[in-house]
Amino acid sequence: MPPLSILDLAHITEGSTASDALRHSLDLAQHAERWGYNRFWLAEHHNMVGIASAATSVAIAHVAGGTRTIRVGAGGIMLPNHAPMIIAEQFGTLDALFPGRIDLGVGRAPGTDQRTMRALRRDPTSADTFPQDVMELQALLGPVQPGQVIQAVPGSDSNVPIWILGSSLFGAQLAAMLGLPYAFASHFAPNALFQALQVYRERFQPSAQLDKPYAMVGVNVIAADTDEEAKYLFTSAQQAFTNMFRGTRGKLQPPIDDIETYWTPAEKAQASSMLACSFVGSANTVREGLEGFLEQTGADELIVASAIYDHGKRLRSYEILADVRRTMRQAA
Repeated sequence: MPPLSILDLAHITEGSTASDALRHSLDLAQHAERWGYNRFWLAEHHNMVGIASAATSVAIAHVAGGTRTIRVGAGGIMLPNHAPMIIAEQFGTLDALFPGRIDLGVGRAPGTDQRTMRALRRDPTSADTFPQDVMELQALLGPVQPGQVIQAVPGSDSNVPIWILGSSLFGAQLAAMLGLPYAFASHFAPNALFQALQVYRERFQPSAQLDKPYAMVGVNVIAADTDEEAKYLFTSAQQAFTNMFRGTRGKLQPPIDDIETYWTPAEKAQASSMLACSFVGSANTVREGLEGFLEQTGADELIVASAIYDHGKRLRSYEILADVRRTMRQAA
């Protein structure tokens, strides 16, 4: 059983506030640290009333400041939204505050819609320079070279680990070419998962950061004491994906008794396809699902998202998953 990590979207649930969401993120990270999770990542999204981690670097500092050992990072920073120099300074500062605990995952998507992208003053073509931006970021976080005029302070020589995030073959190819660890977003875009992993592993070129491929795979896990309860809790995520297709994004909704009355057959097919890498049920059910998934993917690490409305139930889900990992390691 490989290491387990957490991807937190800092969900703002119906009836709560961004303050509640960020407080819950820290509380989850503190529990996860005790339960043996490897890293805790927050994601950059903009103009979404249900997600509180838009200022991702600030949210990372909040979580890292309240924990002691767990790695904390971005899953990810949408690099075309920012100048590499700014991100190097932000993550160099985070590393100066929390040495050896900061990860920097970067992606090339906008993390929002087209109108919000313009509000971010992003050039629509900026994604085209993503590989060059990644290499610029590497240089700014790496050792200062003779005659180097521009330095990130803090940031230079921090060597904050950079990850490439992706849901297509583009990210896999770039991560392989640059010799960087790769995180695949199969928790919401699983279609190219196996092909991307194959491309990444076959084309990987060793680098100063990494001598062999390292692939982290995103999954959704909704665990509870019974299969029935877990399926009930999962309806919050199912509603969220359905609402996305309807263009009615909002706060995370409470679970409902019968999801079939909520979505149409077409919406069900779409949402179920995007949520295909989801493991929902009791400890035994989740274990069986993960064993098969790990055998198929050979993932070096799993990063787990859990869109659960009730914070106590979300903590319980991650606690059950930590127990599942211990059981699987003992069996191995």
